[in-house]
Amino acid sequence: MPIVRIETRKGWTRQEKDRLIQALHESMVACLQIPEYDKLIRLVEYDREDFVTPPACTGNYVLIEISLFSGRSLDAKRALYQTVVAKLSQMGVPANNIRVVLHEVPRDDWGIRGGVPASEVELGFKVDV
Repeated sequence: MPIVRIETRKGWTRQEKDRLIQALHESMVACLQIPEYDKLIRLVEYDREDFVTPPACTGNYVLIEISLFSGRSLDAKRALYQTVVAKLSQMGVPANNIRVVLHEVPRDDWGIRGGVPASEVELGFKVDV
C-alpha cells in the first residue's frame, strides 16, 4: 500500500504525466510485488523558481518519495531504484536527475480499512520481498 509523491517542475504534457505515473506504478508492482490495483500516486508540479535543484542537474528533475510498509529487502529496493531510473530515462529524464527516497513505516503506524492498524489486517500480499 505505498503512497507515492512525485515532485517535478512544470512543463510535462498530460500524456507525459500519465506515463510518469504509470512508470512508477509498474516499477512498484514488479519490484515490491504490490497488487496491480494498489495505486495511490500524487504528482506535484512546481514553477521553476519554486523547485531549486543542484546546479549540475539540467533538464527535467524528478523527486520521488514513497511511504511504504517496513520490511522490503535491500535487493527489492535496489531493483526498484534501478527500474525507476531505467523507465524515466526512457522518457528523457537524465539518470542523475532522478532521486527516489523511501520512507518505511511500521504497519502499526498505518490506519487503513476504516481505521484499523495495518498490522491487524490481512493485506493479501507479501511485504517481505
